Amino acid sequence: MAPASRLPAALQATEEDISLLLTAQAHIGAKSVEKKMVPYVWKRRADGINIINVGKTWEKLVFAARIIAAIENPNDVCVISARPYGHRAVLKFAANTGAQAIAGRFTPAIREASYVNIPVIALCDTDSPLSFVDVAIPTNNKSKNSIGLIWWMLAREVLRLRGTISRAPGAWPVMVDLFLYRDPDEVERDQEAIKAASETEAVPAQEQPSADWEVEGANATVAAASTLPAATDAENWGAETTTDWAAEPAPAANAAGVSSGW
Repeated sequence: MAPASRLPAALQATEEDISLLLTAQAHIGAKSVEKKMVPYVWKRRADGINIINVGKTWEKLVFAARIIAAIENPNDVCVISARPYGHRAVLKFAANTGAQAIAGRFTPAIREASYVNIPVIALCDTDSPLSFVDVAIPTNNKSKNSIGLIWWMLAREVLRLRGTISRAPGAWPVMVDLFLYRDPDEVERDQEAIKAASETEAVPAQEQPSADWEVEGANATVAAASTLPAATDAENWGAETTTDWAAEPAPAANAAGVSSGW
């Protein structure tokens, strides 16, 4: 699928890059093919889907990155995405490369750019017309994963060519997940879950009722000392009562002895 590239060895795609393109289904095209997109088609499946040559995709991606990196002022680059799947990607691209981002519908588009000689780089599927497009990156422009991955790879390659990051694996800490589209409802649900979890952690656990009656430290000694005399008094009262009632008959016996003497 990816024949020998004409790029220098330093700009060649790695196995990881090709694997990411295939995983994101960047090679899945449409059933129809524009005449100018035929050179980028590798084969046609039995179900009529055209397969894009990912080797061509990488070559055009590097070519587009070299054009962007050659612009002296990064702010002169404008990235536009009318489809919601690309809104997050263009914003992240602009934040990392210094370009301007327009996420939403933009009326003065490709035709108007050609009137003022502005070069146009576009993500094109097999059924995309190439009129007024200067550089076409052949890829699946209908999949959110494919769109996000291409923008991430383009931003990474621009930073590499500028010398901002190296070509070592893992040199750019930004994950491709940040460029992928996320459903607003899903984001809202995640935020509510995080908020609920933080509120649960903020509320302390209620203590058991028995813990309110526990006495610790010096108070425990005072409490113990105050309860011991009460128990001792109760025991003495019981002992005195037993002793007094047992000792009373003795005087009665003496009285009887006296009367008998008399």
